[in-house]
Amino acid sequence: MSPLLEAEQAVLGAALLDPGQLRQLGWLTPEHFHRPVHRALFSAMRKLHADRHPASAAENAVPLSWVTDAVAEAGRHVRGLTASHAHTLISACPRPGHAPVYGRMVLEGAIHRSVTAHAIRLHQAARADALQGEAEGAVRCADVLRDVLNDLARRWGTEPRPVDPGTPPAPGPAAAPPPGSATGVEEEQVLLGVLAERPKGMDEVVGWLRPADFADPARGEVYRCLGALHHRGEPIDRITLLWEAQRRGLLADGTLSGDQIAANCDGVGPGSAEWLGEQVMRSSVTRTAAASARAIRALAENEALAPGQLINHALHALGPLDEVRTRWQSANSHPAPISPAPLPNGPPSAQVHAALARSAPRPVAPPSAPSGSTPSSTAVRPPSRGHG
Repeated sequence: MSPLLEAEQAVLGAALLDPGQLRQLGWLTPEHFHRPVHRALFSAMRKLHADRHPASAAENAVPLSWVTDAVAEAGRHVRGLTASHAHTLISACPRPGHAPVYGRMVLEGAIHRSVTAHAIRLHQAARADALQGEAEGAVRCADVLRDVLNDLARRWGTEPRPVDPGTPPAPGPAAAPPPGSATGVEEEQVLLGVLAERPKGMDEVVGWLRPADFADPARGEVYRCLGALHHRGEPIDRITLLWEAQRRGLLADGTLSGDQIAANCDGVGPGSAEWLGEQVMRSSVTRTAAASARAIRALAENEALAPGQLINHALHALGPLDEVRTRWQSANSHPAPISPAPLPNGPPSAQVHAALARSAPRPVAPPSAPSGSTPSSTAVRPPSRGHG
């Protein structure tokens, strides 16, 4: 028998032996019990106690009618409950005065079960959204999960705040790719081709699309290279992309190859960078939601994790989803473009957004220009103006 089941039996036995213990268990609800028969019996005792059953006022011996009436009331809602089962619960309680401690154990088990159930729903919603080309269902489930975590924190008596668990939970079985992932990967390749063919399209997506939003890490690195070239105002084509990838060590470590870059630059038809970027962002939302759900479920299934830790670690696991959904909502809002005025003490906001789409460039000493050579237009462009 599990410790949780023994705790449920003990708290019920304590209330059957001493109805006054129910006054100390006002924070415990029937829904916190795992077994339906236990939920029904606890609900019945709460009802009888609220209706001022004679046993509630008993100072010494508890009348037998308390047990029989509780069993009869619970029997109206669940089958299989007998008086002998009630006496088994009574014998399972070591000390009736320890009822609040037993109740805390029941609540702890309920918190783990509730977080697990909502994490499963979030994962299912993310997979359904990926199949239907949506993301709203996963976002709604994430909001519900956060509300549940906040409510559980209040019941447990802790302050809900995201806390990094430090070491990630042990991964479960490898999850199958989302049903709509194949389409998302195709859209990623088309988007990169559009951006390489028409670099001005970077202005439409650079403010909210990040390399991590790509399901294929290699395509994310191609986008990072595009963002770096765009940020520096340099020409973008197959050769400059290949050179940027080489400068970042992506060719040397095998992350990218010349063929991969050529495949993302050649043979692309018409397309809207903004629309394609929104599809990539939508897939990123559902993918991140599924990853957050798996992490939270792994945390909830760790029985050694205290409820307060579980709640705070689960809130932290929702952080990446919050960040992605904020950018996705920004991508879907389509605010009217405003030409920002140059800032006297910093780069224009367009350059700030562009810098977010790339990693920090490695410090490389510029080659010495040969005597008599004319600097290129990109070399003499002031970095604070952000052309291109």
